[in-house]
Amino acid sequence: MKLPLALSALLSLAAICPAKALATDLQEYSPMEIQTSYSVVVTDHITDCRDFYVRNFGFKVVFESTWFIYLESPGERHVAVAFMTCDHPSHPPGPERFSGEGMFLTLQVADARQAHDHLEQSGARIAYPLADEPWGQRRFGLRDPSGMWVDVVEQIDPAPGFWDPYMPAM
Repeated sequence: MKLPLALSALLSLAAICPAKALATDLQEYSPMEIQTSYSVVVTDHITDCRDFYVRNFGFKVVFESTWFIYLESPGERHVAVAFMTCDHPSHPPGPERFSGEGMFLTLQVADARQAHDHLEQSGARIAYPLADEPWGQRRFGLRDPSGMWVDVVEQIDPAPGFWDPYMPAM
């Protein structure tokens, strides 16, 4: 099997460089300054998605057209997500309609219990009940109108020793 050139070069470099040095070198390399990042979900339900995030999570509409809606969360650290119809005029190769599988959006909150109770009282359909996970998250989940899984998490202390088998030896 022939490896892609970039992967072959990376494997050759990894053979002569310690992994830690390689990771450090890659972290220091920055060919451009990223100004922002957001996911765009292609769906026939852009206005339903807009309403879902505005009503349930306080997102603000930053830009809206008939084929594209861009939302940002309130607060200092803006989380952004956009929704686009399949018939948009700027159509790049693909993307097809989102099928609801293969990705999810995590919204980290200060108090997952409070967020859960708010959403439950508002009539949102909670698909994964509030739970304290051993890896250190209190979380619950639901699907937005596009079918995307929304994982709402609060960071808590992990169960003692949970991460030990998953961390590289130093």
